[in-house]
Amino acid sequence: MSDDARPGSQTAFVFPGQGSQAVGMGKTLADSFPVAKAVFDEVDAALGENLTRVMWEGPAEELTLTANAQPALMAVSLAAMRVLESEAGVDLSRDAAFVAGHSLGEYSALAAAGSLSVADAARLLRIRGRAMQEAVPVGEGAMAALLGLDYDQAVAVAAEASQGEVCEAANDNAPGQVVVSGSRAAVERAIEIAKEKGAMKAILLPVSAPFHCRLMTPAANAMARALAEIEVKAPVVPLVANVRAAPVTDAAEITRLLVEQVTDTVRWRESLIYMSAAGVNRFVEVGAGKVLSGLVRRIDRKLGVANVGTAEDVAAFIAAHRNG
Repeated sequence: MSDDARPGSQTAFVFPGQGSQAVGMGKTLADSFPVAKAVFDEVDAALGENLTRVMWEGPAEELTLTANAQPALMAVSLAAMRVLESEAGVDLSRDAAFVAGHSLGEYSALAAAGSLSVADAARLLRIRGRAMQEAVPVGEGAMAALLGLDYDQAVAVAAEASQGEVCEAANDNAPGQVVVSGSRAAVERAIEIAKEKGAMKAILLPVSAPFHCRLMTPAANAMARALAEIEVKAPVVPLVANVRAAPVTDAAEITRLLVEQVTDTVRWRESLIYMSAAGVNRFVEVGAGKVLSGLVRRIDRKLGVANVGTAEDVAAFIAAHRNG
């Protein structure tokens, strides 16, 4: 299969990352559609615990734990995807130009595209969440959002702030929205430097670890070991990879990039620009929340967006599909 978008496909399906979680997510899907309930049951079985109870009943503090949030968000995305397939007749191999996911959402995208099984994705994300949490002692790392600076300016701020410590661009989310990650003192310096250089806002994020920077190397090593034991297949539609901002279909390359992704920048802005330039004019966000739809609009307000994370969303999607 070519790594390019297939002719005539103008839709990309994108899958959210950490921060989109909320108690109750996925409940209406499970209550309304047996195929969705089956996904949640499969995730519970793969993990050997009742994660869905935490998802639907809380407490929020338990759901927000990285080791829980990551497989939980994947479960909602895959439940929504299965409903789109069964109720709306969506077939990614026919209807999608690309799939992409923000950070952990890349695993959701790969499961949706048949590259990973749901059970393997759940187990991998549980390992990933724990490894990322354990890579840096609590309190020693931090992340900050720098708003109003472009990517190159944010990289320069991070470099100036590092002073022998780690401070790197972690997420290039949208124009003027870059997240830096690293040692707490260095990230705090970056906040002050960013303000001096004209950032509209620079704030610490309420995260439990400094994701997507070199401090995550122990977690990347853990994922390399875990992925070596999993069968990764070629996806039925090209994945626009976080660390490449370009499409990939080769299973071995996808595996390598999933390891690199733990420590490297999530190049989401560039990924959206790539897909738009390749002819995509509509993005369907599959899963909890509407974070990615907001980022699409920051890139180009003319691009179409749709969200599918609840039973009501499914009905709206089907109605639009029927009328469109």
